[in-house]
Amino acid sequence: MDERAALSFLGDRLPHAGDDAAVVDGQVLTTDMLHETTDFPDGTTRYTAGWRSVGASLSDVAAMGAEATAAVAVYAAPEFDDSDLGEFVAGASDVCEAVGAEYVGGDLDESREFTAATTALGRTDAPVARSGASPGEVVCVTGTLGRTGAALRLFESGETERANDLFRFEPRVAAGRELAPYATAMMDSSDGLARSLHQLAEASDCGFSVERSALPVDESVREVADGEAEVRELAVFFGEDFELAFTVPERELSAIRSESPTPVSVVGEVTESGVEMDGEELPDRGYTHGGE
Repeated sequence: MDERAALSFLGDRLPHAGDDAAVVDGQVLTTDMLHETTDFPDGTTRYTAGWRSVGASLSDVAAMGAEATAAVAVYAAPEFDDSDLGEFVAGASDVCEAVGAEYVGGDLDESREFTAATTALGRTDAPVARSGASPGEVVCVTGTLGRTGAALRLFESGETERANDLFRFEPRVAAGRELAPYATAMMDSSDGLARSLHQLAEASDCGFSVERSALPVDESVREVADGEAEVRELAVFFGEDFELAFTVPERELSAIRSESPTPVSVVGEVTESGVEMDGEELPDRGYTHGGE
């Protein structure tokens, strides 16, 4: 059973599950776990690990259109090194500060590999779910796509300084807050654009038609990719970019572009059914723990 099958299994037993974060009486909460072997390539600094671990949870808060308030983390490692631990906390604190939240501590544990489990809190009285998209609306993304895939290629080639820089994404909390009054459905793109579109389509009982030429591919992707096929792979399927994918009535585009602090790109439209790119079926493929 891979991650998606496990989530489906749990969804049948937890009726309030299914969005990027839970919302209880206006309180937004979400949790994530990252492991050294699967999430932090060789060369990832502890500062970057702290930033990225907590940032992943803050991105879920952003996807709900919520204000981020605080985060905590469990730091687990075979042994505790004061330099590593201090750098992790610095990264966690700085990513919180970047979105107006506060890193308030956590827990320590021993583990055979470095692991970080994080929880972020937020607040909103009007959360944006994944289930409100309607045919005729447009589908958009914030920022650029493929940044994390490019970072991985740079880690592999030993360009760790630039790779770490690309790995430290800014959670789109501010953009999510500005988009919330207009977005009909929203989620973060941690599983990749293709899989995110399929997840939105399933939740909203709709389809999508997107154009590859409209995708905002990060400039770093073309620098590292070996041809257009790899550009497509990194931008569409690789995932872990933590941008926001959302739907909105076309008439609201001018307002969201003027109010969002992050650039917004229209990549396609909401249809009745099916998920297509350039008129062809877009595979439901992306980042999944435990398999494709």
